[in-house]
Amino acid sequence: MRLASTVDARLHAVVEDRLVDLTDALGVAGAGAGGPLLAFLERGGTLAELAALDLDGLPTRPLDGARLAAPIARPGKVVGAPVNYLDHKAEMSEQKTIAEYGVFLKASSSVIGPDEAIRLPYTDVRTDQEGELAVVIGRTASRVDAADALDHVLGYAPVLDITVRSTEDRSTRKSFDTFTPFGPWITTADEVGDPRELELRCWVGGELRQRVATKELIFDVAELVAYTSHVMTLYPGDVIATGTPAGVGPIAAGQRVAVEIDRLGRLDVLVTDDGAIPYASRPGAR
Repeated sequence: MRLASTVDARLHAVVEDRLVDLTDALGVAGAGAGGPLLAFLERGGTLAELAALDLDGLPTRPLDGARLAAPIARPGKVVGAPVNYLDHKAEMSEQKTIAEYGVFLKASSSVIGPDEAIRLPYTDVRTDQEGELAVVIGRTASRVDAADALDHVLGYAPVLDITVRSTEDRSTRKSFDTFTPFGPWITTADEVGDPRELELRCWVGGELRQRVATKELIFDVAELVAYTSHVMTLYPGDVIATGTPAGVGPIAAGQRVAVEIDRLGRLDVLVTDDGAIPYASRPGAR
């Protein structure tokens, strides 16, 4: 099943070119800031419950023209995986990989949905795109083994990890508002199959910058979920961005950035410099 949220806080299954409204059937109307899918997961909703729904009896509307939001608007946490492809390690002249760096956290307030806009914070500091595979947790995971880790995954989606190339630590450089575009929907794990058998492509302004098979991940999805769960408990609705391949580069106002992953859909957003300031004018600058 492909699960999409709309800006009117309704939860849908995407079936071909239609949105099937699940909100009332699942009892998640009036969800909070996290959105209806997070409300469903937090009350113990499961893939089995979704599979048991009779979609034929539920209201539908066209997908075309619908305003989609991020499938989970405010995850409990967004976990990032630095240097998780060897080609990106070489590109960045890094000496270490995720095995030495571990994971980092991004602010959940950085999440936006499809067709929204990445806002560049600075007029004079490079900001880059990083196309990635997102893993969405469906069951609480604490100190799980890699052999069992995928049992805790709800599904997968395209995600962008936008990054300012300044001197601050990763969590700061990657946590600006709008820096985690996510969507257009979550494809549940039962439909995706082996997450090592996907291809990711990322375009900036129509230029294909990144193309990689997820089998090239240093820590694959199972190992990454297991590793992260040994550091912090993962709760339903938490999101893990699994790392970016080579092809990272600057983005500029007026460009569109898109990341597409086999069987998971295409996420497309705009870039704007509205409100951007010189780096030296930021609060706390010395």
